[in-house]
Amino acid sequence: MKLRRARQFRRGRIEIIPMIDVMFFLLVTFMLASLSMQSLSSIRVNLPQGDAPNLAHKEPVTMTVTKDSRIFLDRTPVTLASMAAMLKPMLAHNDAGVVVNADSAAPEGIVVQAMLEARRAGAGHFLIAIKRE
Repeated sequence: MKLRRARQFRRGRIEIIPMIDVMFFLLVTFMLASLSMQSLSSIRVNLPQGDAPNLAHKEPVTMTVTKDSRIFLDRTPVTLASMAAMLKPMLAHNDAGVVVNADSAAPEGIVVQAMLEARRAGAGHFLIAIKRE
């Protein structure tokens, strides 16, 4: 004889609609809170007309060394002998530095020699480009 249970167990459900409502409420709350933190106490004025040049954004010079020991300055191929002559005019109007973009398989000696030539051309400081994991 088979006995029946008096009460059947139902699986619980996670209702997603109330969760969406709560998330929307939190989003609106944080948006309004961030707007209230801004300082909007400036007075509206009519600004004068002018023809001043825009401020120039200084991009650093990129020195690339490939794994087969080729050297590029801003995508222009150079040799170690001609690098100082090519780099000096680039650094004359750009004091943002030199970004060293060397392949991990490039010979270290070529990279060091290229950095020394850049130093002779007047590079003040170097930035080493890396890939984040």
